[in-house]
Amino acid sequence: MSSHKGADPIHVALTFDDGFWAPAYATMRSICLATHRRRDLVFHLCHRPLSPEHRADLMEIEVEFGASLRFYDLTQTPKFRELMGRVPYHKRLTDIVYARFVLESFLPADVRRIIYLDCDMMMMAPIEGLWEADLGGKPAAAVPEPWGKLIGSGRDIAEKSDLLDPADPYFNAGLLVLDLERWRELDVFGKLEALIADGSVDRLSYSQNVINLILKDKWQPLDTLWNVIDPHRAHVSLNPYNLHYTGDTRPWTLTAHLRGVGYARIYRHMMTNALFYKFWRYRMKKTVGKYLPFIGTSRRVRGSSAPRPATPPAA
Repeated sequence: MSSHKGADPIHVALTFDDGFWAPAYATMRSICLATHRRRDLVFHLCHRPLSPEHRADLMEIEVEFGASLRFYDLTQTPKFRELMGRVPYHKRLTDIVYARFVLESFLPADVRRIIYLDCDMMMMAPIEGLWEADLGGKPAAAVPEPWGKLIGSGRDIAEKSDLLDPADPYFNAGLLVLDLERWRELDVFGKLEALIADGSVDRLSYSQNVINLILKDKWQPLDTLWNVIDPHRAHVSLNPYNLHYTGDTRPWTLTAHLRGVGYARIYRHMMTNALFYKFWRYRMKKTVGKYLPFIGTSRRVRGSSAPRPATPPAA
């Protein structure tokens, strides 16, 4: 597999919890397999504490491609710790999505531009197309969100329209190209703090709404093919640059291909079959563990409340 070394590194940031290590790996591997500049890639992994086994899986990206991985435990970064418990915590998204608001506070000073990606993505085109995007002097570039009016303004497209006007452009925050110098100048963290204090963050509910409010009129639109939302089979004909699996059926489920998820078979091989099934077993163990106590309780209710006598030793 060939690899070309360019003049400058390409910085990519991912945020995830330990339980999402496998999709993070798949996203990184898809980026590496879509470009010849593999050795230029620097992945900044922003995470909660990782198990040694999951960290070792992630490190295989360095072994296979020669890319660089840098790890940042968010529980040890001051600004993220300030946010914990003060921003909405959603079961599916958790509060880790707010790490993108404070990237500039813990990334090395020499990182002036970075591509932020959600970990439910699969890159299909060379990422340098994003890296070289013209930001038009703005702090961020992103892809318009097709569901923006509903997500941003809420019920009847009116509930939150005093904060996010449905006539304003609205972007999906799962892919961002950030100019960190302009990001600092904008004082994104300070604006977030003000929105927490006045109750707007709680009203807006999702971090994507919050970042849209902060970046109003301060972001550059990208080609929609860089962030194709909830891809299905019909999207294959578009030849997307990047896929964003936001739907109810994710590509790492066993039935994804049968349920029409776009590029599901490619995704399984992108994650690698070994890690795909390892991730499936991990999720199954968590699910079974969640219900085992209730199974045990129901058995005791149906049977005698007295403890079962020990089996006598064999004669």
